[in-house]
Amino acid sequence: MSVSSQPPDQVYGSLFEAVQLSGIFADSKTFVDAIPRKAPAEIVRSFEARRGEPAFDLERFLHEQFEFPPRGAEASRIGGGGSLRQHIEDLWQVLFRGPDRAADHSSLIPLPQAYVVPGGRFREIYYWDSYFTMLGLATSGRTALIRSMVDNFAYLIERIGFVPNGNRTYYCSRSQPPLFAAMLNLLARVEGRPEVIVDYVAALETEYRFWMAGANELENGAMACRRVVSAAGGVVNRYWDDLDLPRPESYAEDLGLARDSGAKGPQLFRDIRAACESGWDFSSRWLADQDDNGSIRTTQVIPVDLNAILFGVESTLASACGLAGRNADRRFYQARAEARRVAIQDLFFDSGTGMFVDLLLPDLEPSGCRSLAAAFPLFFGAATQAQAERTSRTLESEFLRPGGWTTTLTHSGQQWDAPNGWAPLHWVVFGGLNRYGFAEHAEEGARRWIANNQEVYEKTGRLLEKYNVEQIGAISGGGEYKVQHGFGWTNGVLLNLMDELGID
Repeated sequence: MSVSSQPPDQVYGSLFEAVQLSGIFADSKTFVDAIPRKAPAEIVRSFEARRGEPAFDLERFLHEQFEFPPRGAEASRIGGGGSLRQHIEDLWQVLFRGPDRAADHSSLIPLPQAYVVPGGRFREIYYWDSYFTMLGLATSGRTALIRSMVDNFAYLIERIGFVPNGNRTYYCSRSQPPLFAAMLNLLARVEGRPEVIVDYVAALETEYRFWMAGANELENGAMACRRVVSAAGGVVNRYWDDLDLPRPESYAEDLGLARDSGAKGPQLFRDIRAACESGWDFSSRWLADQDDNGSIRTTQVIPVDLNAILFGVESTLASACGLAGRNADRRFYQARAEARRVAIQDLFFDSGTGMFVDLLLPDLEPSGCRSLAAAFPLFFGAATQAQAERTSRTLESEFLRPGGWTTTLTHSGQQWDAPNGWAPLHWVVFGGLNRYGFAEHAEEGARRWIANNQEVYEKTGRLLEKYNVEQIGAISGGGEYKVQHGFGWTNGVLLNLMDELGID
């Protein structure tokens, strides 16, 4: 059994380019998820020998040589009409996977334990999605499945050195928001064993080294290197990708943007990929001009949410080392966490707008785009009480809409902008506001979100990956693909919010 370690663009070469530029598949992810019926080298040789024939039909050739993922979302076979809670319980079975069987030359990286996928076109595990999905699994009493998913992420860290965007070979040059520590804290809570994080401290430290790689270059005078940036004598982080090539899963789209925008390919491609690492793909957060996708500048942005998450990672590492009796290491990570807390409070809070914001290289000035990323310092406890109070007021007066909190204030057509709201951000805002005592605001936003989910469910029988929060019941838009349903993190957050507010 041979499992490819190379992404499909490297495996299939000329065939890959011909397929992805042909327009045969409406979704560019279709081909990179296909499983070959024979060795890739043999398929490529056959393609090269036959492509010049007058009657050669590329689409027919592909279906002869590959097994393609099924069309349509599996969740469609679960009908609506019942209660939301029962619908979610039914969906867990639909979205359940594994353990994986390794397939010859597949782009899928097989995982040894069971897991839950988001749904729709997202047929594999996704890193940051999984934390919010686990919240619902905890509410459903599926503790063993949470543990197996944590074990899968530890396995990926051991094998690859970090958690990739998803368990596909074409995702292995980037990660996603590093929520492994948050998963460990969730697992410790549901198992009732705080010491469980000690079982995974080696994996957590390995992941932390990945995010901090390049820090030595900063000591030698560099402003930034990979995912680390020098700031006020300390270190903060940004999103990055180790490749500057078109994404295999969006190859034609990336080449087309480079052609149409006139942007320089390598830097454009890296910034696109870095936005994918953020999970916010795509948003005006990353654009110099909200009307020009070619102005993407993700690697020039220092994101407040990422740095709040890493504050949480450092704090968890300090706790884990303390529980393990590694006191020198505990003090090291405590110092790292405290330095980052100071940076978040001093650098990322914009007193002019009354909220936490992203910064821009090289001067570390506010980016100008306000978003729900502002709630992450509250969620992880890195804000002062005064900063949290001002952030709460700003979120309530400017971001709260009839159907929940809007992701940004910008209507750009990107899916991580207005009028869209997203389940993970609602959980972070809700948790952050409650942590600092703003329970009334938190409850109001959560109730609006739940009502919006309920309205769409009653209309469509589906739970979606994102929602229009400006028009309750309207189907959201934007993005590189049609709105997906299933949907792991929506299910998880919705179930938890309903429990928190005592809604059946």
